Amino acid sequence: MIALVLFSACQEAKQKEAIKQSRVETLPFYKESTFTPHWFETNNAALKSFHKISPFKLTNQDGKVVTEKTFKDKIYVTDFFFTTCPGICPKMTANLGIIQEEFLTDDEVLLLSHSVMPGTDSVSILKDYAMDKGVVSDKWHLVTGERADIYKLGRSDYFVEEDLGVDKDVDDFLHTENFVLIDKNRYIRGIYNGLNKTAINQLIADIKTLKKEG
Repeated sequence: MIALVLFSACQEAKQKEAIKQSRVETLPFYKESTFTPHWFETNNAALKSFHKISPFKLTNQDGKVVTEKTFKDKIYVTDFFFTTCPGICPKMTANLGIIQEEFLTDDEVLLLSHSVMPGTDSVSILKDYAMDKGVVSDKWHLVTGERADIYKLGRSDYFVEEDLGVDKDVDDFLHTENFVLIDKNRYIRGIYNGLNKTAINQLIADIKTLKKEG
């Protein structure tokens, strides 16, 4: 029985490592909430008018201003959460912690978490949350700002919600378990279920694929 348990654990570890080491030659680009993949070479002229993440200006847990320039020449993973969330957010934060640990010494990779309750998630509250969750400053930005700006980013730029075809405004609460992968040029390159360990392993592999693009 002990041998069987050890064998099973070993196989599971090997499967996880295989996923993390899996490689594809390139990742698709995405431009709308259906997440229909578009396959381009990185120098394709069509990308000049392709969907990019808009400029933004927010404030992180250290009181520092965070803009799109913070992520210039960086690959980053983004999500939307709030500090008092009793449901999916703690699990999402834990899984982003796995990403943080995987790329902790890699200056090319950052994390960006937007509070969907910026009215209550002040800088000081975000700082306490960051310290409690092991967030590393300058690697992982927890941001607050104007609610309208954050919700616009979530719905119109990152397309994080799954309610396709349903019109929503800033008064409709934004809550999603999705992580979105953004490349060095602010293009969307992947969407992942932030609660699923297999998806997290795939995200790690995809980040490594993006790094090969230079």
